Order: sequence, then structure tokens, then C-alpha cells
Amino acid sequence: MSLFDWFANRRKAGPVSQEKHEREIADGLWSKCPSCGVMTYAKDLRANQMVCLDCGHHIRVYSDERIRQLIDPGTWKPLDVEIYPTDPLGFRDRKAYRDRLRETQDKTGLIDAVQTGLGQIDGLSVGLGAMDFRFMGGSMGSVVGEKLTRMIEAATERRSAVVIICTSGGARMQEGMLSLMQMAKISAALERHRQASLLYVPVLTHPTTGGVTASFAMLGDIILAEPKATIGFAGRRVVEQTLREKLPDDFQTSEYLLMHGFVDAIVPRTHLKKL
Repeated sequence: MSLFDWFANRRKAGPVSQEKHEREIADGLWSKCPSCGVMTYAKDLRANQMVCLDCGHHIRVYSDERIRQLIDPGTWKPLDVEIYPTDPLGFRDRKAYRDRLRETQDKTGLIDAVQTGLGQIDGLSVGLGAMDFRFMGGSMGSVVGEKLTRMIEAATERRSAVVIICTSGGARMQEGMLSLMQMAKISAALERHRQASLLYVPVLTHPTTGGVTASFAMLGDIILAEPKATIGFAGRRVVEQTLREKLPDDFQTSEYLLMHGFVDAIVPRTHLKKL
């Protein structure tokens, strides 16, 4: 029996009661693809790096999982875990920014919207930054900028390549100009890395937008993207209103950007570490 047949048989196992089915979903034993609706055994899905075995849809994964998928076991060394965000502007919208930070930290177990560190990918030394959309939409605040900059500088010192897994709604407006400054700071660190003749590869995942797209996401020596990821700066509606014309259905997708030369390759998640 082939591996494909084995997976197929597990998904097509005998009928179960609706109550048992719902209980197994709630217990995390099964997962439903948000694209095609097929139910897949959770362990099989994770073994396939959270890519649907039926339709190939790339289910969103977060920073811990990204590190596990890419970094060789036993080689990960986190950097700057002691850097915490503050509220320099005393900002408040529907709730105080300070409270929003605390609630998000409690909910996600993260300090901010990126994890950085040094490790190895198939034995090659790299600096890795893995952004996390759970933390305020992966928005780029001062901590994200500082951690990515320090990681790039550490990789430059060690003459290592840099990989950044990008996913973000853009700059974190609760920090105002301090957030926008991170675009220039990270870009400057990447320029020093480039001058040292070292490799930088951003991986654009769903979604990558705003100030992240306008800075380090597009500065790679090789720019990779996951299939069907949304990649852009302003939202589709804003662009349509500005241009006063209807945009193609695939506008701001990985495939559209590849066709127009903004990314170098679309790489399925299951093949990323093999490159």
C-alpha cells in the first residue's frame, strides 16, 4: 500500500456518529480544511506540515511550528527573549494599548509578534525570524524591529544566512512613528548583511502586507512565497478606489506577484526546507 493510499484510508475510515465526530474535533484529533472542507486526522496533517492532503491548501501555522518545521532538532538558540513591549505613547483606542498587550501575551504565550534565534537548516547555520499573526495580526512594533535587527546583526557577525518568515498586517499604529522607524532599522541591518556577501531569504506567507511588505519582505536575495498567500501593501479596496479600476481576481496573490517579477519562486511548505 502506498503512503497516499494509507492517508486516504485513514480519512475514509468507517462512519462515526455525529456526536463522536464533534467530540474528536473538539479534542483536536481531527482538523477540517478551511478551503475544501475535508476532515483529516490531525497527526497526519501535522506530519504534512499543515498542508491539506486533499487540496494542498496551506493552513496558517504560527512561529513555534515554523521553527519546528525548519530548524534542525537540538540546534535552536532563541535570541533576546527578555525584550518586552512598552506603551511609549500611552495609546488608547477601544482599550488601552498596555492592556491589549497584556491580554495578547496571556492568550498566546508570546512576548510579541516575532520569535528570533540562531540554528541550523540541514546543517547550515542561519539566523531565523518567525513572525506570528496571532499577536495583534503580526504587526511590526518596536520589539519586532529590535529583535529582527539584533538577529540579523548576530547572523552577520557569525557569517550566517538570514531567513525571515513574514506574516503581518503591517506597522503597529499604536506605537506611531516608533513603529514606522523599524522599517528603516531592519533594512539598514540587512544592507550591512548584504555588504558582508551573506544570503538573505524572506519567505512571504499569508498574509504579508503593509510596512513589512514595504521593507524587509522585499529586500531578499531570493524572495520566496507560499502558494496563494496574500501579499501587498494597501488593501485591495483602497487600491481599486485609488486607481478607479477593477483589479484582477488574483491581484495581490503569490501567483500574481510571481508573474510580475516581485517574487522569485512559489514554494510549497513541504518543500521549503529541501531547497
